[in-house]
Amino acid sequence: MKLKHGWLLPVLFAAALPATLYAQTIYPIDRATMLAGGKFDFKVEFDEVVKPEDITIRINDQDYQQVLGKQATFIEREDGENASAVWLRDVSLADAGKYVVTAAAKGKTASVTWDVYQTPQSRKAKNVILFIGDGLSVAHRTGARILSKGITEGKADGRLAIDNLQYMAFAGTSSTDSIAADSANTMSAYMTGHKSGVNALGVYVSRSKNSLEHPKQETLGELLSRATSMSVGVVSDAEIEDATPAAVVSHTRRRADKAEIVEMFYNVQPQVILGGGSAYFLPKSTPGSKRKDDVNYVEKFQQAGYSLATDADTLKQNAAQATKLLGLFHTGNMDGVLDRRFLKNEVTKKFPNQPDLTDMTQAALDVLSKNNDGFFLMVESALIDKASHPLDWERAFYNTIMLDQSVAIAQKFAEQNPDTLIIVTGDHTHGISIIGTVDDNKPGSDMREKVGVYEEAGYPNYQDANKDGYPDDVNVSKRLAVFFNNFPDYYETFRPKLDGTFVPAIKNEKDQYIANKEYEKVPGAVFREGNLPRSADTGVHAVDDMVIQASGPGAENIHGYMDNTQLFRVIVDALAVKPQSKQ
Repeated sequence: MKLKHGWLLPVLFAAALPATLYAQTIYPIDRATMLAGGKFDFKVEFDEVVKPEDITIRINDQDYQQVLGKQATFIEREDGENASAVWLRDVSLADAGKYVVTAAAKGKTASVTWDVYQTPQSRKAKNVILFIGDGLSVAHRTGARILSKGITEGKADGRLAIDNLQYMAFAGTSSTDSIAADSANTMSAYMTGHKSGVNALGVYVSRSKNSLEHPKQETLGELLSRATSMSVGVVSDAEIEDATPAAVVSHTRRRADKAEIVEMFYNVQPQVILGGGSAYFLPKSTPGSKRKDDVNYVEKFQQAGYSLATDADTLKQNAAQATKLLGLFHTGNMDGVLDRRFLKNEVTKKFPNQPDLTDMTQAALDVLSKNNDGFFLMVESALIDKASHPLDWERAFYNTIMLDQSVAIAQKFAEQNPDTLIIVTGDHTHGISIIGTVDDNKPGSDMREKVGVYEEAGYPNYQDANKDGYPDDVNVSKRLAVFFNNFPDYYETFRPKLDGTFVPAIKNEKDQYIANKEYEKVPGAVFREGNLPRSADTGVHAVDDMVIQASGPGAENIHGYMDNTQLFRVIVDALAVKPQSKQ
């Protein structure tokens, strides 16, 4: 065992220590499931200073270093604290089976069990397309169907593309440290097959103070790049460094490490990267940059052979001939489809020619399908979540329609390429429900009395005369009545916000969030006292199960109740990934 005294990791962001420190904490954690040959970091944390000779660590009753095939690093005082640790980085287990790990020191013992699995011998799918509707809940899907297809005499007038996916399951979304999760650890579960903590990507949350020095879990993007000849694509209408797209390649305790995440994208180099977030690619000398150094990652990617697209026109032009494509269409998150294509308000003035998620999906397929060895593509409709947080359901539903139209493009691709597995899900849910309608033509000025429930609801009067799949007008006289079950103090207006995304609460002089009085001026607005702490400015995620749907080879493994980590196995099983030969 290699001894290193006084080694101090550079501190970037302090990660809070857990409330209770066990005698030993072992990573990967108990009940971890792992792909044979998949890479991970092994770490044992002790709650006091110990000596190497005090420690016994065994895997299936054998010396752990022998099993993992590497010499460990012992740190007497991790981060200068009175606690020791043992690390083995970038290790793997070649053989499937049950592994029992024990760690003992000074009379204290901890134990975990791991399940290591092999993929099938034969490959079922050549391509996998994973769609993530960030925050996608059942109400988002129902609302998108009503707005897009209509409903008459109790029956939908049409089906969403998602409705035609063959297999379905519920998935649990909780994290290692909380029943309530965020996009980072939920998407990380899909991309690594391991659980993680809130705000963490591709790591187990240990006590390390440096956000970049936690036990790593190999991501699907890294695995496919290392162990196969497949291409990888990442598409999002959020910042490309945001939690969901970042999870394909990233390892950090803090999802806010966006400049570092760009470097991680560069290290893995997925063949397609499309989204917002150019501010973290540009050197600090460039206006609008959010980097703290002069590294120009746009140039670095171009030097690595990537074609660059910066708007909808150059995206379409470059996708036809490119084999590597970087598209950056906004310095931050891209703008939603309601503002961009229908309201055409001031929101989109700075970047007037952003592509639709459908355009990015098609472009990604055009590039990735050139690889005869197949591809993995992740497409995120991020703005479902980013509109749901501020209780802006109209924008969330329009972005759900855009997700569905992107799924339809993938289904058309799969018709010509039946060896394609399509999966549609979200990372977590929001507490949102449709309860009826709001009818402006009901008498009186009290908007609460214009809400119709049961037989008083009737049907909304949205129309789609041009048959583009979106209502011609979001602000019709009889609208859906949609409400969130968690919220800060705010004014309910019962109407869409046409000038820009709803801002329900703002800070007061006491550093607390209070209802935004701008909306008090809206005729008939109703004050709603919040049910969240006053430190919350928007709604939060729900713990409700996530719906997963799928069609194509391997989709039959989507059924019943699943933990979200199992989706990783569904994907690698369909692709029969076997990294053992490429250690």
